[in-house]
Amino acid sequence: MTGCTTGNAEGIGTAEITSTGLQAPGTDRASDDGEGHYAAINGLELYYEIHGTGRPLVLIHGGLDTIDSAFGTLLPELAKTRQVIAVELQAHGHTADIDRPLRYELLADDIAGLVSHLGLEKVDVLGYSLGGGVALQLGSRNPDLVNKLVITSAPYKSDGWYPEVRAGMAAMNPDAMIETPMHEIYARTAPKPNEWPALVTKTRQLLAEDYDWTASIASIKAPTQVVVADADSVRLTHAVELFGLLGGGKADGAMGGAPSSRLAVVPGSLHYNILSRADLLLPIITPFLDGPTPP
Repeated sequence: MTGCTTGNAEGIGTAEITSTGLQAPGTDRASDDGEGHYAAINGLELYYEIHGTGRPLVLIHGGLDTIDSAFGTLLPELAKTRQVIAVELQAHGHTADIDRPLRYELLADDIAGLVSHLGLEKVDVLGYSLGGGVALQLGSRNPDLVNKLVITSAPYKSDGWYPEVRAGMAAMNPDAMIETPMHEIYARTAPKPNEWPALVTKTRQLLAEDYDWTASIASIKAPTQVVVADADSVRLTHAVELFGLLGGGKADGAMGGAPSSRLAVVPGSLHYNILSRADLLLPIITPFLDGPTPP
């Protein structure tokens, strides 16, 4: 197969599509381990990886996560049938911090910038926890960019978290977390490991803020699958509310009588291990992503 190129209208990036799938633009610096690349997006050197071939699916990890810590179990399975583009958000993993706060809206704009940089017209998106909030913002701020959304263990209002979970988030202390697995992963991955306190502080500030995206949910055009653990940090009733706001529970003639959005509760799982249950998640996620998309 002869390679071809694809680029966005502004010429931000030019990616190549070959018989092995989407390739990083030649202008993007490769990571030292050769696993990913860095794209110049909104003042960031945004780290991303490309795996597999097929319809593009963007993965957005949770707070204090990396691609591997969040999607190490799920990504290889997803990449068997689709082009997976996994991103590490500002100050997370390989992506160094910059002088700006962590905000869901800014992080969503970074993802939109990367999609444009890679010359992709539309993508499916799977976001987990904090990354699910980013995915909701991406879907509402850039509705024409998203085919389908999978929102996993993420609220659309700050009170969607259980009160004790929010209290724990507000009490996050970078020094007290030095011995945790999250810090160990950060220390191995981050370009500036001494910036751990800044990451934890900015994440704590982001998660402690009050927000309500009820109005902006109406801007989401993409069919959305809401996924929650049966013992999640997000209230199950809140997930049902989000499902309803997205049109779930109502027949949609354009989809042959099926709802355009779906709700799935993963049994025997927690907020912190739901992504490791590929045996349960893949039968839920794959049919939704592979199904028809409304025009």
